[in-house]
Amino acid sequence: MTSFLPDGVMLPPLLGDLFPPCVLSRADAPLLLRLQEILDTTIAPHAADNDRTGRYPTHAISLLKQSGLLMLAVPRAYGGMGAGQALSLEVMVRIAMADPAVAQIYKVHDDLVREIFSYATPALCHRLAERIRSDHAIIGMAVAENGPTADSFMQTLAVARPDGQWVLRGRKIYATGAAGADLIAITSFDPLAARDHDDVRAGLRLDLVPRATPGLRILRDWNRIGQRATDSGTVILDDVRVGAEWNAIAPQSVLPVHTSLRYQAGFSAILIGTGIGALRAGCDFVARHSRPWGAAQVERATDDPYVRRRIGEIGADLSVAYCAVRQCGDLLDLHERGGIARGAVAIPVSAARSAATGAALRATSDILAATGARGTDLQYGLDRYWRDARTLSLHDPVDWKNAEIGRHLLTGWTPEPGPYQ
Repeated sequence: MTSFLPDGVMLPPLLGDLFPPCVLSRADAPLLLRLQEILDTTIAPHAADNDRTGRYPTHAISLLKQSGLLMLAVPRAYGGMGAGQALSLEVMVRIAMADPAVAQIYKVHDDLVREIFSYATPALCHRLAERIRSDHAIIGMAVAENGPTADSFMQTLAVARPDGQWVLRGRKIYATGAAGADLIAITSFDPLAARDHDDVRAGLRLDLVPRATPGLRILRDWNRIGQRATDSGTVILDDVRVGAEWNAIAPQSVLPVHTSLRYQAGFSAILIGTGIGALRAGCDFVARHSRPWGAAQVERATDDPYVRRRIGEIGADLSVAYCAVRQCGDLLDLHERGGIARGAVAIPVSAARSAATGAALRATSDILAATGARGTDLQYGLDRYWRDARTLSLHDPVDWKNAEIGRHLLTGWTPEPGPYQ
């Protein structure tokens, strides 16, 4: 039930009174209420089918486009909503409750919009905003490469042509959102530019390339146990031509130092949403289908004290992790306003990622102990929550997050900006 307050609108609760309410301004409320209806009535009912087919969820993404959600993070100066990071994280939680794969595809778009509009030229920002507003363009990514370490990112080469265009050559992996994107953000490296300026950074490029560009091939070879509908397979760049006007990294642009923190907070939000989705589905299953254990001496499984205890413990873990992620959103917004140093955001983000990972994995696994053996029947699809959470949790090791927190507490160390810290 939606509540209207004197100064805003409260979104429908995530699950009873367990999670704190989310209150929106009256300007933002119509979009988010419309999104919630789409999630509940259309996207969530088809999530299991998306998981089974393992292909890009074209219909779900089309609904997000039509809702206007893709303009959420576009700055107001360019005609967007200019929403803060806290609201985007709330959106990711709610989409993940319906379909974690759809949430990850949306997350890529939201993250890239925030990043590109922070350093691209005004001309590119106007051009991109118009594509998103008029064409409902969604951005996918092709960044990761199969190098010797997980943070090897400079194997895709950019070669300048006499006509002012660049040619991109390389191979990308884990290209989330690329399979159905209108524009694909592709990183590459121009060694000649780096040499001429005696600066590696001068060779970095982030080009926005239309998916149908000749030479760009999407292999559709994503075959993981979870997040199957992200279709995050391999992208081949075989002499892909791109105009200079689509390079988002301007020569004098100052790159943000908190990009990786935003990415991590988003992963935490999706993990929590996946856990909440599993808990909500599990509670419904127990009420409808589960049988109480004989020794409980009760007529309904919902009255079994050990079922209640397990459900309660799962919910408590998720509630704590959710609050930690909400705090991250507030801290990221405060950092962007210049009110807090990066280090004061980095450690809470690592803590939220640790809490979200543990809570989501427990929720998606232990919920089956509450439903009983009947809950493992494939027709109910309860296993997909664990497969999605387990797959997403491996994006980068949570052990490193815990080690960073420990190092900070023991020595006062503060993590330097990097791809994963």
